Amino acid sequence: MTSRRIKKLSPRLANQIAAGEVVERPASVVKELVENSIDARATQIDVEIEQGGVKLMRVRDNGLGIDRDDLPLALSRHATSKIHELDELEAVASLGFRGEALASISSVSRLVMTSNTGEAGEAWCAKAEGRDMEASLMPAAHPRGTTVEVRDLFFNTPARRKFLRTEKTEYSRIEDILKKQALSRFDLGFSLKNNARVVHAWRPASAQIERERRVAQICGPAFIDNALHVDIEHTGLRLWGWVALPTFSRSQADLQHFFVNGRAIRDKLVSHAVRQAYQDVLFHGRHPAFVLYLELDPATVDVNVHPTKHEVRFRDSRLVHDFLFRSLHKVLADVRPQAQTAPTELAQPVAETEAAPVQDSMRFQQTRPSVPVTSYSTANVAEQIASYSALLNPEPGASEGMARPAMQPMMPEEEGDVPPLGFALAQLKGIYILAENAEGLVVVDMHAAHERITYEKMKRDFDSRSVPSQPLLVPLSIAVSEKEAACVEDQHEIFAALGFQVARVGPESLVVREVPVILSHSNVESLLRDVLSDIIEYGSSQRIREHINEILSTMACHGSVRANRRLTVPEMNALLRQMEDTERSGQCNHGRPTWSAMSLADLDKLFLRGQ
Repeated sequence: MTSRRIKKLSPRLANQIAAGEVVERPASVVKELVENSIDARATQIDVEIEQGGVKLMRVRDNGLGIDRDDLPLALSRHATSKIHELDELEAVASLGFRGEALASISSVSRLVMTSNTGEAGEAWCAKAEGRDMEASLMPAAHPRGTTVEVRDLFFNTPARRKFLRTEKTEYSRIEDILKKQALSRFDLGFSLKNNARVVHAWRPASAQIERERRVAQICGPAFIDNALHVDIEHTGLRLWGWVALPTFSRSQADLQHFFVNGRAIRDKLVSHAVRQAYQDVLFHGRHPAFVLYLELDPATVDVNVHPTKHEVRFRDSRLVHDFLFRSLHKVLADVRPQAQTAPTELAQPVAETEAAPVQDSMRFQQTRPSVPVTSYSTANVAEQIASYSALLNPEPGASEGMARPAMQPMMPEEEGDVPPLGFALAQLKGIYILAENAEGLVVVDMHAAHERITYEKMKRDFDSRSVPSQPLLVPLSIAVSEKEAACVEDQHEIFAALGFQVARVGPESLVVREVPVILSHSNVESLLRDVLSDIIEYGSSQRIREHINEILSTMACHGSVRANRRLTVPEMNALLRQMEDTERSGQCNHGRPTWSAMSLADLDKLFLRGQ
């Protein structure tokens, strides 16, 4: 093969190569143009689409506009008004900053950009049609702001056009992009017109109820009805938004929106932290739903790690991961029944909550329970389980009795004295507890509820003392990479706190001498490798804790009241009171709901009363 001389690429070819990174499909064009409008401080952004964006994409804003002399420059590569020095690149506060988007788009389409700064009172128009970026300039009529019109996408690169999907699919992706942008900035108005028909029109939303209305319009009313509002700030980080209750889970991860300083991202560190927070309450194989916003110093996050700017890199990834995990974990743990009339007592509220539709007469208590903690030991598990079950048996021989409605004139005259889950009326088929509260009927799955109560108590007992360790008769040698061995040395305190005694005995070898008693029969080597992988990837790991929790969950399941066991009214009421004091009592250990409620209005509607 003969050698070829090195030549400098023509501007047109260079821009078309760059377009391969920036302009993947019509949706990516809309994303770049809308981000430019946001950066131009627009308050209203209107998007118009024809034939899935292939024929026409028009984005109009009322922002600052572009000066006449700057219009041709805006269509050239490496030209931007958003950064000028290296320091600004290291703390990017704008969405679009590469200075390649307009040049790349104009190299594969027919682009017309009209703008008016509002100062001179006249607008100017620049045109470019995939040539060598020589833009023609002419006067035009346009109010303050900018309109970018992109026609005939990929007209000069037919090979790229073949990879586009159907008009419906391409439009759907554009709609998804605009929905994300509408979620990212509640203070802006957005509209979308498809084939001359207005599809969406979102007005600026400043009040909380207006923001929730926009979220409901984009994510569906069921999401906002089943979501907890979060607003937590700590060590320079702020997390706010909405997280869905575990009972509102999805079969796919299709309702997950996460924004960092207003930029929509997909980040595996964030996904891992959220998944960890839901780990103890989500049904197996299901995915959580959330719309969350993380705000932090732009200098501590690098948004320049991917051409499409979908990924970011945090300077202190462990700090961010732990903040996300702990914040969401606490919010989900503090979800428990709370009477509608009772005030929520919390020194520093982390979530102002709204219940699910089936629980619309309820709110959620956020105070931490004051439950006496006893020591935990695997040697007397049977005794522990027996004592937990005894909590539901306050009277000798009570478990042999039948729940009889005649025993239950227990509703006080003052409705304010009625607990959130009310008072027990009867037991149905040995499975469900029927109770009456101030609003109506409450149905409780007694086994699922007691399973969560027992499980949470076991976890508190386990955490109330240092994790008991057990020496291995024969120390376990594990061959690892040099990076993993160094990780054990650096993170020795993590393993020690969890009951492991692990030491580095060579450049690529470890030895395990002690393990937690409760994990003595587990596959220690596999668990340790997974933990090391997590620490290297995310800066922390919850796998050991998860493994311990799995064992405690199994023990709690076997130690809970079984179906067909008859409970007396005092036993049932004891269970209801414990649910009100227990974290995560809305779901059992496997993520299933433990209770549901119907208000009197719901019952009247069911039986057509008053109609």
